[in-house]
Amino acid sequence: MAKLLIANGYLVDPTQGINAGKNLLIEDGRITALPDRSDGTPEGTEVFDATGLVVAPGFIDLHVHLREPGQEYKETIETGARAAVAGGWTSVCAMPNTDPVNDNAAVTRFIIEQAERAKLANVFPVGAITRGSQGAELAEMGEMKKAGIVAVSDDGRPVSSAGVMRRAMEYARGFDLTVVDHCEDRTLAAGGVMHEGLWSLRLGLRGIPALAEEADAMRDCALAEVTGARVHLAHVSTKGALDAVRKAKRRGINVTCEVTPHHWTLTDAAVEEYDTNTKMNPPLRSTDHLEAILEALSDGTIDAIATDHAPHHSDEKALEYDNAPFGITGLETAVGLALDRLVHRGVIGLERLVELCSTNPAKIFNLKDRGTLRAGAWGDVTILDPELVWTFDVARSKSKSRNSPFHDWTFRGAPVATIVAGKVLYRREESAKHASKG
Repeated sequence: MAKLLIANGYLVDPTQGINAGKNLLIEDGRITALPDRSDGTPEGTEVFDATGLVVAPGFIDLHVHLREPGQEYKETIETGARAAVAGGWTSVCAMPNTDPVNDNAAVTRFIIEQAERAKLANVFPVGAITRGSQGAELAEMGEMKKAGIVAVSDDGRPVSSAGVMRRAMEYARGFDLTVVDHCEDRTLAAGGVMHEGLWSLRLGLRGIPALAEEADAMRDCALAEVTGARVHLAHVSTKGALDAVRKAKRRGINVTCEVTPHHWTLTDAAVEEYDTNTKMNPPLRSTDHLEAILEALSDGTIDAIATDHAPHHSDEKALEYDNAPFGITGLETAVGLALDRLVHRGVIGLERLVELCSTNPAKIFNLKDRGTLRAGAWGDVTILDPELVWTFDVARSKSKSRNSPFHDWTFRGAPVATIVAGKVLYRREESAKHASKG
């Protein structure tokens, strides 16, 4: 029986109201106890010394693009999962915009099999809402759920028809699946490559108005109320969309939302040099929207932090701004940004960070026995050093792609170990001293 004792750490687990120094014992992949520090170490147990470190339920990224099948030159399930554990994520949820689209059980099973082969982060597939993500005919959600999907989305291709989205919500509710929507009215966003505002005028680039996101967010909240479905709004980036979620929650509507680190770290001013690593969808917004995100992180409106990890080959990003693809990598920088820009600047506390990155994501996609350190839960653990100062070097990224705007950024705070089912799959070099055999 494989045993791992995480000793002398500071445990933060909102599901149990734990915010204190405790040990954690994992046996055969499952958490078995929170033994007293005075207890001896069971014979044959591997010991991870977490002195001075924060021990949290494994972080879960609700929104990644792993590109496999079909675009393995950008990323594979293995390389994406390797970047995930290097970034502190024990689980990632893979969006369906692969080639072919994950709109059937065969593709779902392929993704799961590839993830099992990699033996790194848990990979939970998200199935398409519509066939081919074309926004017309609903995909076979029931068959995909049997195969292993945890939610449905046409992410990257918003469901334009309110009628189709209503039927999708009703259908998904029957299978107890969360509907995830990329809120974008394409008739308003048509041709845009950055946020519509002062900077788009200065730079001569066509803008995407905040209204394009806000109109769809309001529509989705209204449809969630009518259908009673669980609805999750992906990568919310505007004040109006956050206001729509806030009002929906006050009315008891089952709506949740996520934000990405780049939307509460960078503004549209970052586009000034036409660096295509500042091009993403939704685009970087103006300062007032960034400030609204920080407020919503603090007041509880936002439910999760997700990366929207979107790897692209360097040749694609080398195109002129108008023609380069949307998206950046984010798995290895998100937790560092959260600790540095949110926790250390007093926007949120450590317990709220764990809620955003672990507890709430597990609830949103109904991931059983995850997002908690309770006995019987999976032994997925993220270990943090809130004080470690480090610099991100994109050339050393575990991802296959290098399209990050955060190269050479220095952070205070980092994930230093990632444990999946009781196995230490990643350990940051600067913190290697914390591991030992018992």
